[in-house]
Amino acid sequence: MDALTTAVFIFFYVFSLLRISAAVDTITVNQPIRDGETITSTGGTFELGFFSPGNSKNRYLGIWYKKVAPRTVVWVANRESPLTDSSGVLKVTQQGILVVVNGTNGILWNSNSSRSAQDPNAQLLESGNLVMRNGNDSDPENFLWQSSDYPGDTLLPGMKFGWNRVTGLDRYLSSWTSADDPSKGNFTYGIDLSGFPQLLLRNGLAVEFRAGPWNGVGFSGLPQRDHCDNYALCGGYGICKTAQSQTCDCMKGFRPKFQINWDMADWSNGCVRSTPLDCQTDGFVKLSGVKLPDTQNSSFNESMNLKECASLCLRNCSCTAYGNSDIRGGGSGCLLWFGELIDIRDFTQNGQEFYVRMAAADLDAFSSTNSSSKKKQKQVIVISISITGIVLLSLVLTLYMLKKRKKQLKRKRYMEHNLGDEGHEHLELPLFDLDILLNATNNFSRDNKLGEGGFGPVYKGILQEGQEIAVKMLSKTSRQGLKEFKNEVESIAKLQHRNLVKLLGCCIQGRERMLIYEYMPNKSLDRFIFDQMRSGVLDWPKRFLIINGIARGLLYLHQDSRLRIIHRDLKAENILLDDEMTPKISDFGIARIFGGDEIEANTTRVVGTLGYMSPEYASEGLYSTKSDVFSFGVLVLEIISGKRNRGFNNPDHDLNLLGHAWTLFIEDRSSEFIDASMGNTCNLSEVLRSINLGLLCVQRFPEDRPNMHYVVLMLSSEGALPQPKEPCFFTDKNMMEANSSSKSPNAQLLEFENIVMKIGDDSYPDNFPWQSYDYPRNTLLQGIIFGRNTVTVVSTHELANSSVVTRPFKMQNSWFNQSMNLKGVGWGSSTCSYTP
Repeated sequence: MDALTTAVFIFFYVFSLLRISAAVDTITVNQPIRDGETITSTGGTFELGFFSPGNSKNRYLGIWYKKVAPRTVVWVANRESPLTDSSGVLKVTQQGILVVVNGTNGILWNSNSSRSAQDPNAQLLESGNLVMRNGNDSDPENFLWQSSDYPGDTLLPGMKFGWNRVTGLDRYLSSWTSADDPSKGNFTYGIDLSGFPQLLLRNGLAVEFRAGPWNGVGFSGLPQRDHCDNYALCGGYGICKTAQSQTCDCMKGFRPKFQINWDMADWSNGCVRSTPLDCQTDGFVKLSGVKLPDTQNSSFNESMNLKECASLCLRNCSCTAYGNSDIRGGGSGCLLWFGELIDIRDFTQNGQEFYVRMAAADLDAFSSTNSSSKKKQKQVIVISISITGIVLLSLVLTLYMLKKRKKQLKRKRYMEHNLGDEGHEHLELPLFDLDILLNATNNFSRDNKLGEGGFGPVYKGILQEGQEIAVKMLSKTSRQGLKEFKNEVESIAKLQHRNLVKLLGCCIQGRERMLIYEYMPNKSLDRFIFDQMRSGVLDWPKRFLIINGIARGLLYLHQDSRLRIIHRDLKAENILLDDEMTPKISDFGIARIFGGDEIEANTTRVVGTLGYMSPEYASEGLYSTKSDVFSFGVLVLEIISGKRNRGFNNPDHDLNLLGHAWTLFIEDRSSEFIDASMGNTCNLSEVLRSINLGLLCVQRFPEDRPNMHYVVLMLSSEGALPQPKEPCFFTDKNMMEANSSSKSPNAQLLEFENIVMKIGDDSYPDNFPWQSYDYPRNTLLQGIIFGRNTVTVVSTHELANSSVVTRPFKMQNSWFNQSMNLKGVGWGSSTCSYTP
């Protein structure tokens, strides 16, 4: 009996050990891991679990080398959302999503996969890649999600760089903030898609190092080894050389731009041509064993050979060099450079070659030293005859080039004057010629007009190659001006996401300012949800996908892009739809770019659209990412109900759409809020959760609203949502309460007929919150100042393009808030009051 008992015990013990050893690299729905537990890849190379970096007490989920000491972390899940204690748990949901939760079951991070799953499990591979797959899938490489698509500060074998056009992911490395804090730091390392793709190391927006373009085998400038790899050390047309005492040399046929600086080892201004190009007799000289120049200002064609490439460059007077884009198999593809050639260095091995455009007079400097004198004389005669033969043509061509150059310089000065030096330098967009846009839009005909907004009219156009575009023209009567134009260019030029409209370029010519976007065939969201004839096109699944797409676009703006951007005018009219009804956020004219440490800002110029503005922005000028969250909440409720927030009417009350949604929610009647045109396509539980989410986003105080990270989590999960607090909604009553203050305002008529507003016993005699001098009519009085004051509050008419109906300014329409800021009220039925 004892022997039988012992045998049974040994059997179950061995069986349990087998089970444990078979599951050490895998997490299932029923087998989560808690803080203190880990899983290890099959070969024991990598380990996954919770850890605290450096001297920090925060806890993070990460992957590290198991056999390397000290611990070397290669990937962190919850970089931006640490745990403050050891209660963390990593789970696999039935939908195949990895989630990190704390002790109160609050979600801090998730893998956010949109693919459906069956019997899902997560596995840590020997490559260090954490993957999610279907348990019954026979394909070992068919991953529902993988950590290598979301790199941190470490590049592991198998990881991919660059922008994925299918998923919209921009994959790049980002540094830790510090050894104790794995959140995103200032440095990023990834592929720049401007021109021919190349690897760039950036500190914020500044380029620190360029690894060169991909040549079919590798990136031509890797790795960084010496001072010659510092970006653009020798300036334009300079070559950095490590095997000589003087670091920089000019290319043959070029000389230092400033010889004095060059002699003092300041090479930053680079070199200039000894002989100017004339575009008619130019030729090319091969430069070998070097790192290719910066390709940010380049174009490429993979189908051309080198001979075709040379002919194409020779015909284009702006082309300064050409070469193969792929060095495999003897070379293929065509790569053209335009403008200065920057960041060139010599390589003793593995260097490449390219061909530099040179004037005919300088080509002789590159001729072989073994050529006979007779051959040289023959070349001189041929060149002389050629020069003599084209002298008349050269004169005509010179006059033409001078006229064209004058026109280009005038245009450049105009751009620098309007956009400023800084704006002009950072304008990395293609410039469209006005004639091209006139031809594309049939001279901006009425038949091509798509609509008109606060910026100005928008026209459809078709370029010669067949590409459809939307041309947004700044109207001469628009209240938005150059500042908004420049702001929109700088805000969206470097953003790439499937839920943001793509800016193709701009046109600044004469008095015309235009932005060129990709064309959206279904135009804007409001044309569907607020139109009884079209609303049936958007069933609930489509509307839910649109809500998710807008949320992901906002999350990218607020957190995932290299710039933190607050849109400030999110509304149905600014959500464009492509041919597949994919939403694209547009109109960045009044958006604001925030620095890394900024979380909110204040403005005295409140712009946007009433009905979508958050209460703290509309009344106090305070805006943050939570302002966009409020606008998103309004948009969610409009998408579900098919009704506008502003102008909403209900016979039972005088509340707007937010108040109506709140009333039905607290009375458990939210199903009455749903747009009837969706018919039986609704998933009722999903719709009710979305209404709950919308009300969470429009809560009165910004600190109560979720950020977009949690909004996306709530949209992708099925857990219970928090109970929202009563929102701050607008009523139709023309009233705004003035907050009480110990300082009472008073109006006074001064000696020079200036009516001023003063604050009680203010000791500063010229401290006027408001004065009539700022609003002159047809008489110029002593003391009136002309021009635009960018500090003071704008006039009511400057808000006209924000859908605000203006009224004559009256003293009884002026109130003071708690900060004693003068506020204009009496805006008809659009006045905001707060419901306690």
